Amino acid sequence: MSAHELPSRAELHDRPGLLRGTSWELFADPWRGTPSFADEQSVVAAAGLVQLGEVFGLDYPIDAFRPGMSTATKPVEHIVYGNHPAHRGDYLDGYYLESSTQIDGLRHRRADDAGFYGGTADELIAPGTEEIGIQVWADRPIVSRGVLVDIAGLLARREETLDHEAGQPIPYDYIDQALTAQAIELRAGDVVMLHTGWCEWFLGLTAEQKLAQQALGRATGIAQSEEVLDWAWDTGLALLAADTFAVECLPPVPDSPFLRSAPSDRGMMHQEFLAKLGMPLGELWRLGPLARRMDALQRWEAFVSVKPLNVIGATGSPANAVAII
Repeated sequence: MSAHELPSRAELHDRPGLLRGTSWELFADPWRGTPSFADEQSVVAAAGLVQLGEVFGLDYPIDAFRPGMSTATKPVEHIVYGNHPAHRGDYLDGYYLESSTQIDGLRHRRADDAGFYGGTADELIAPGTEEIGIQVWADRPIVSRGVLVDIAGLLARREETLDHEAGQPIPYDYIDQALTAQAIELRAGDVVMLHTGWCEWFLGLTAEQKLAQQALGRATGIAQSEEVLDWAWDTGLALLAADTFAVECLPPVPDSPFLRSAPSDRGMMHQEFLAKLGMPLGELWRLGPLARRMDALQRWEAFVSVKPLNVIGATGSPANAVAII
């Protein structure tokens, strides 16, 4: 059963035609998607979590992942100029909005078998158009309770580690076990943040090792499964984020249940999350400092705010994420 008033994911699969397996037309704001779960009551409850006044920025520098895992993004150049001796201004040249800590918008993926979220026509996904653009979450930022799921900590207590070089797939069971170990129950509207240690591992590599990992094309992340999608939707997550390159593992697991429905993505879940459920994904989040502080406190929830850049029609954006405990 869902933890919210909308149909469970199993029930979504009973919807007719292109609506099958989607949340299209279920939210009052047709372009907002699952951040709709983080309503006014969620914001008020999250504000009550601020007890110590400690603030954690969850973004890495915009050029931290240079080189990174993506072969498509190019290095950004920061230009400082002056119009006269007393003035300085600056701009970014060649800046890819999803080159560092980011949030994937609903334009980021179309479903091979259904199209863009809400049935948005392909020709509307263009510069200057607004449909399902990320500005929806900039105009009204995503604010709610953030829950850190410490998968790295769970395994450390077992004297185990994730094999980041091999791009180890993380089964849903690890998420469930970490939540049980942390004695925390999720609720609708939560922003869930998966801490695996991948970002800190990758950033600790030499430039040559980073390029070798890029060529290998392997990155730690959640193993593709129906189970993890059922969990994310039925819980009512507003957003799912991780300190990994793509949230899900790369390459996808050989037995991914989405090989047929998402051939363009080799069976990834991005199409299910973004184009069908309308659930944003946060990638390359800086979770290490927050995870260590939460472990010391044995407290795993915080007030979290996510405000993308207000770029009309953008497919993604720096997360501009903040956690306050």
